[in-house]
Formats: sequence, structure tokens, C-alpha cells
Amino acid sequence: MAYHLLRIFLRLVSMIPFSVLYALSGGLYFLLYHVIGYRKKVVHKNLTECFPEKSPEEIKEIEKRFYKFLADNILETCKMGHMSAEEMSKRMKFINVEKVNERLRQQQSIALYLGHYANWEWISSMPLHLEKSAVGAQIYHQLSNKDFDRVMFENREHFGAINVEMRKTARFINELASDHKVSIIGFIADQSPRKKDSHYFVPFLNHNTPALTGTEKLTKHYKLEPWFVQTRRVKRGYYEAEFILMHDDRASLPDFELTNIYYRMLEQMICQQPELYLWSHKRFRYATPLSQSPAND
Repeated sequence: MAYHLLRIFLRLVSMIPFSVLYALSGGLYFLLYHVIGYRKKVVHKNLTECFPEKSPEEIKEIEKRFYKFLADNILETCKMGHMSAEEMSKRMKFINVEKVNERLRQQQSIALYLGHYANWEWISSMPLHLEKSAVGAQIYHQLSNKDFDRVMFENREHFGAINVEMRKTARFINELASDHKVSIIGFIADQSPRKKDSHYFVPFLNHNTPALTGTEKLTKHYKLEPWFVQTRRVKRGYYEAEFILMHDDRASLPDFELTNIYYRMLEQMICQQPELYLWSHKRFRYATPLSQSPAND
């Protein structure tokens, strides 16, 4: 029942023109920020710790811009499942996609490194622009609410991407490799590991931050070519995602250097438009200030 109500709600949202949608977003921002105060303590703590050089006034301004973007992002994600390919292609542009397609045609499979930045949900429209012979997939973490998870699952596959639950990632890639299928797989690699799994730390936004290293291990083991997806918001409702080769000889890199490269690129991107990062996520709960760095094994 809840699933069908969610589907009806999303269908109704999809019928709303973007101009009206963004008017509604203003109300949602007011509700999230001024009425509910959704995770305001988490957001404020993250921003002040990540940008100690910024004044309280600057932090407050980024905070407000983040909540305005969050409201936009929620409604844009709701609308995604019923957008046409033409509408999505107009609003989500991909730069250097021809270089990625060239590598796919050369039978080179690719790992895409992404972050919780800008409209990461709309990046699932990438298959509209990719070499059709390649398998396009994205790794996701299953949500605790089954009805909401089902709706999001369908949203993310609307433009042809295959959803792969995180725990099944290695098996999925191994099957593709065994069948000699060329693939391009998106990893939102800035997930926070559990405390007991926090073994490797990277300098990231003024923290020594625990990092998942599974993406790098899979990239190297299956000889995937690593590309970073650098995203920016051009204007409200319009985004650009640029494919950038992270390293042209990943096999030569020492262990975890690819992870280091990813976090450096992610930090540089966040600093350009900091309000577009998911500051409401408890990303730094197991992190420590740089002056208190735990030694990596």
C-alpha cells in the first residue's frame, strides 16, 4: 500500500512544471531549515570542522545554500522517474563522454568514481549517452524502508542503468568478466565505513577520514580503468558531469593511492561549490582532526 502511494505521489510530482516545482522547493527549504531543523547540528558541525578558515557568517551562508539545494535535489529526484530522455539530456550534460565511449569500444571496462555531490541521482541517466554494447551499472546501498527502496530502485533504472546492491558488487563484476562483457560501473565511493572496518584513513576536508578501499581493490583486480566524475551545477535544474581519467597506469600505483587520488579530486570539487555536498550525512563521525591522525596500517 505504501509503495503504491509513493508511486502515485511521484507521478503527481512529475506532472508539475519545473518553474512551479522550484516555487514549491522554497517552501520545502523553509520547512527543512526553519521548522524541522533537519540535521542542522550535523550540518553545522560538518561545515565548521571542514572549513575552519571560514567565518561564522560564511558558514551560515553555505548552510542556507545547502538546505536550498537539498530541497531542490529532493524534488528533482522525485521527478526523475517520469522525465523523458529528451528532457533529462537537456538538463544533465556529460562532458568527455566520447572519450569514455572510445575506451568501451576498445573493450576496456571502466570504474566511475562519484561522490554525494550535486545531483548524483540524475547521473544514472548516463546510459542515454553511452556505447550501447556496454553494460552500464551503478552500485547502491539498500535502504531500510523496503517501499522507499523499491521506488528509488525503479527511479534509478529509468534510463537504462542496472542497480547492483553493494554486497553483490564483486559477484556481479566477476560474472561480467567471466562472460567477457565490457562494462562501466558507477561507485559513490565516499561512503563512511563502519567503525570496525575503518582501517585506512585519508586527509579529506580537514579530517583524517576513514575510507572504503573496496572500490580500488575491485578496480585493480578486474583491470577497470578509473575515471572521476566531476559534477557542477550550471544553474538551477541544470548540471554538467565531466569524465576525468584518474590515472593512466593504475597497476603501477601503490596500494590505496587510487583512493587518495579520488579523495583529492573530490575535495577540490566540493570546495568549488560547497553547498552541493551532502553535509547532512554523518561522514566524519569516525574521523579525527588532522593533528590527531591515526596511523594507517
